[in-house]
Amino acid sequence: MKGGAVQRELVAVWVGRVKSPAQSAQRGRRQEWDGSARTPGRDTRKSSHRTMDISWLIPRIAVGGGIWTPENMAKVAGEGITHIIDMQVECDDRKLGPEEHGIEVLWNPTDDDFELKAPDLFRRGVEFALDALKRPDAKVFIHCAAGVHRAPMMALAVLGSMGWDLEDARALIERQRPVADFAEVYVESVKRFLDRSGEQHWFLSGRDDRDR
Repeated sequence: MKGGAVQRELVAVWVGRVKSPAQSAQRGRRQEWDGSARTPGRDTRKSSHRTMDISWLIPRIAVGGGIWTPENMAKVAGEGITHIIDMQVECDDRKLGPEEHGIEVLWNPTDDDFELKAPDLFRRGVEFALDALKRPDAKVFIHCAAGVHRAPMMALAVLGSMGWDLEDARALIERQRPVADFAEVYVESVKRFLDRSGEQHWFLSGRDDRDR
């Protein structure tokens, strides 16, 4: 120090909670899953959906999350998928160019509101799926935004209509897609649809195609 001047140093002190490496890794995985990571100056909605999220239940039926972009529609086609049941209110897949890949889309939107669902919602999806699967080369992708509630619910109805016991179908979906979460009101909606409509189709006129 010269001439009595006092030199000061500014020190920044972090007073928040320190995260362990395990907590940081868990947060990173959660952000990757739900699209909550943010990069300044970029379109986060598009960047968070650059890859496709598909879980195969049986060789010709899959469930998953949103498609969002024409580029991802091309990736869906690359999986051999020929038919899509889109349960989203948030996005209509028909606007993403599925016809360019020979893909047929049923837009069957419903809110993820934890309310009972009308039988017609399931009837539309089941009829579309079973009609598609009459083609030996067809593969059906059932999806919503995150593939957690609405898509597994619709998949449960489709499998139930193919002759699967609902508990077995639910166990299959939860095993093949661990993030699937069955709200009991949605399971009850499926049961009411199957019971009320007698929708045990025994797929393709009695043939046991439950694993195909």
